[in-house]
Amino acid sequence: MLGIRKRNKHSSKLPEKQRAVVLPLYAANRSLGVLVELIDKIRPDNPKDIEQAEWRFKAQLYQLSQDRTALFGLRKALLSQFLKTNIVIALTENGIVSSRGLVQELLGKIKHKFLPELQAPDNFLYVINKIFYKKNDFHWVEGMDPDLWKQFFEGLGIQISLTEPGLIKQLQQALQLLSYRITTLGLEKEIMHRYENPGDAVFPFLEQNRLVNEYLFQSKSGQAIANQTILFTTITETLHNCNQSIHWIREQRMIYGTSLAQTYILTRLQQQIDRLFIILDVLDSDNHFNTERFVDYFKMVVHNENCKNSIKEFLSENTSYLAYQIAEHGGRTGEKFITTTRKEFWRMFRSAMGGGVIISFIGICKNLLAKMSLAPFWQGFLYSTNYSLGFILIQDTGSTLATKQPAYTANHVAGSFDVNKENAEPDFRNLAITIAKVCRTQLASFAGNLIIVFPLTYLLAWLYFQSTGTLIASGEVANKLLTDQQPFHSLALLYACFTGFFLFLSGLVAGYVENYVVYGKIAERLRSLDSFKRNFSEKRRYKIIHYLENNLGSLIGNISLGFFLGMAGFFGKIFGIPFDIRHITISAANTAIGFLGLNHQVSANEIWYTLLGVAAIGFLNFAVSFGLAFAVALKSRGIHLKDYAGFAGILWRYIKKYPRDFVKAPSIRRAEHLS
Repeated sequence: MLGIRKRNKHSSKLPEKQRAVVLPLYAANRSLGVLVELIDKIRPDNPKDIEQAEWRFKAQLYQLSQDRTALFGLRKALLSQFLKTNIVIALTENGIVSSRGLVQELLGKIKHKFLPELQAPDNFLYVINKIFYKKNDFHWVEGMDPDLWKQFFEGLGIQISLTEPGLIKQLQQALQLLSYRITTLGLEKEIMHRYENPGDAVFPFLEQNRLVNEYLFQSKSGQAIANQTILFTTITETLHNCNQSIHWIREQRMIYGTSLAQTYILTRLQQQIDRLFIILDVLDSDNHFNTERFVDYFKMVVHNENCKNSIKEFLSENTSYLAYQIAEHGGRTGEKFITTTRKEFWRMFRSAMGGGVIISFIGICKNLLAKMSLAPFWQGFLYSTNYSLGFILIQDTGSTLATKQPAYTANHVAGSFDVNKENAEPDFRNLAITIAKVCRTQLASFAGNLIIVFPLTYLLAWLYFQSTGTLIASGEVANKLLTDQQPFHSLALLYACFTGFFLFLSGLVAGYVENYVVYGKIAERLRSLDSFKRNFSEKRRYKIIHYLENNLGSLIGNISLGFFLGMAGFFGKIFGIPFDIRHITISAANTAIGFLGLNHQVSANEIWYTLLGVAAIGFLNFAVSFGLAFAVALKSRGIHLKDYAGFAGILWRYIKKYPRDFVKAPSIRRAEHLS
């Protein structure tokens, strides 16, 4: 589009046969139809059939190369669209994060989903929508070999004099508009407060605007082209300085955290700067155009217009803005849930046994609360409080709950793929070793939990019966505690998936709070709070601040998980839908209570069937939680697993060579060798 080649001042000296045909600036009304027909001939039957699209595109390229009349007609049609439409909006808005808030933007997309926004025929985006009118065209446009698009645009070879007032005016309008917007965003407090000297932060953003305005002034006054060339070089250098400032701020988020507002600003800034580079590339006088960058822009325009009202894509993009920092905090927390040596393995096992003790009491209390005649809300509230206090106690005693690990370890594993780190290519062997560590650590924690929960819950229920003469559960209630864990006699597996989602969601909540503690400088604000100083001694203040710095995220995560699990049944009842939770350790406790309540009158087949259900519940808790956390961590880092197809083979070879590593920690000597 803007990649139209400029006329070389020496072109008139070329032999007659080598000169390109210079067409009239304005074409006939049928120019848009010519472009639509061309794309119709290229468009594959299946939008994801890239091979067919490339084959058809090559056929059209060959035909154009053989038929000069068709080539000149296409040039004329394309040139006509550039000169009779407004390209300013396409340059300044398309593909750039909206300045509106998340809610306003979402509501706008929902509205336009049913009643699309009206576009004027003189808007260049109107032309794009008419040419690529199918909403899935972006699949084949993006999927085709970029060299084909490069060959297409270079083959058009349109020679336009940049003295054309209409085109120059639009490019300069877009240049000035974007420059002012970059300056405004560069002055936002989310940018400035990261620097000790605010002048260092805003200088490149102010300087680029001053230089752009100077260029526009010189252009209008008709000064020598040499001065403009120097200005373009200086503007480009200043924009690179702006990029360095953005990169530096993003690096600091590992120390200071980030916010959704800051991430929006940085993303918008980066997109606007990239767009300025494209405009400058067209306006400069070096007679060279970066076709690769233009092809990327062309693909982006088509994609954005096809997906401009896609709610799914909008939510996906916006949730990933802050997900990287949340995942990064979770990844660092996940390091403590991964064992390397046998000593660490058995330490994790003992820690999980401690968690099993607490879960046993949680299971007893939950079933005692179920005996109370309460309104569904208050019963759910008491369940939630019971779960939350138990999870907090597990955290504060240094114990382990097996199902809390996947949300954190998934982020740590995904971090091994991170292309934002120093090594562009991940160490696949080390990644396979990490997965082995995660598997055996998860096995140790599950085993540690369950080896305690079954017998201890049974013992506590028996002691309760001995001291009160009443069973915690008996008859139909006890039988239901068993059948609720059985895969084909209940919706246990579906509820286990719901639980996995809640485990994942609580991990996100914990990561978000940990990020906010850092970004919001909670500790520093507490230290300077006068009322806090008056009411607590220095020693107590230190303990409170230290606890909040290191545990507030986990604390809120535990409370949220408790309420997610405790209130699920309440929402299922009030809405009359099959909605509840099944958590492996709670299910194990319920199985022990139900077995005692039926006075052991349970067949061996039913016992094994129930235990199989508990195991399946645990597997789904883990799989759903890990899978969702892993997917979010990959997306937040911009990673696509298809780019690392070779990893599956490396992992399989490692499994065949060291199968025991996935269930048992290696010896100290081999652990040192692997590390």
